[in-house]
Amino acid sequence: MTRLPDSRPACEIGRRARLDLVFEYRRGKTVLTESYAEPPFRVGRALDAGPYAYVILASTGPGVFGGDALEQRIRVARGARVLLVSQAALQVHPTAAAGPATLESRFEVERDGELDCFWDPVIPFAGARLAQRIDLQCAADSRLFWSDALMAGRTGHGESWQFEDLAHQLRFCVDGKLMYLERYRLTPKSRPVERTWIAGAAQYVGTTFVHGRQATAANAGRLQQQLSAIGGDLQAGVDCVAPNLLVARVLAVRGPQFAAARAMFRQALGRPDRRS
Repeated sequence: MTRLPDSRPACEIGRRARLDLVFEYRRGKTVLTESYAEPPFRVGRALDAGPYAYVILASTGPGVFGGDALEQRIRVARGARVLLVSQAALQVHPTAAAGPATLESRFEVERDGELDCFWDPVIPFAGARLAQRIDLQCAADSRLFWSDALMAGRTGHGESWQFEDLAHQLRFCVDGKLMYLERYRLTPKSRPVERTWIAGAAQYVGTTFVHGRQATAANAGRLQQQLSAIGGDLQAGVDCVAPNLLVARVLAVRGPQFAAARAMFRQALGRPDRRS
């Protein structure tokens, strides 16, 4: 962990912030050994969830605004097992600032470590701008479960795909070798998202992937069949794209089907209840 003093001017508190967490395996359990959070980041107490340290990442603010710059770095040391969830959906608000809100996240999982991340949706409001970059670095014998989500906006307010700009990058490496890269930029005003080969009628989009022994072609086929059984307007594809790496992309018109698909992944792969 980088130990730097908080040198932010008062006007940047709450708008520029960093979060650093380190988890280690000690005396038969995973503990949070180092933590540093600048507002609006807030870290709750690490709870015991069986063999996992269960932590809810929270925010003291109403969301992020244009010009905000947030950075988080989380390290899971050798043998540690961590379950991370968000407190609520991340709301992205519009402002008069010229630049987007930026969120930089880096996760490191060392040998025999395990990280389980289940995130509530990102909800960009009309006129909002967001640039998020996620870097996942894992050891070959580590384990990872990742599930993220994006909503089209405040659909109940008639704001589907009315944000200004959303740039997203998810990068996953094993022992420094790039294994999966997901990158896109959505600008609905200049390029409508409702096209067939973009989002179509979907209002919910998400990625789930698994790194570890459970990431097999047989499990990919089984999960694809179970997704088909959910029905409705759900569209999904599951594949074992590399040894020990299973990736699923899910699109849904309605929230209940989308939530059911994400829950099915956890149950089918024997993941712990995120509400433990």
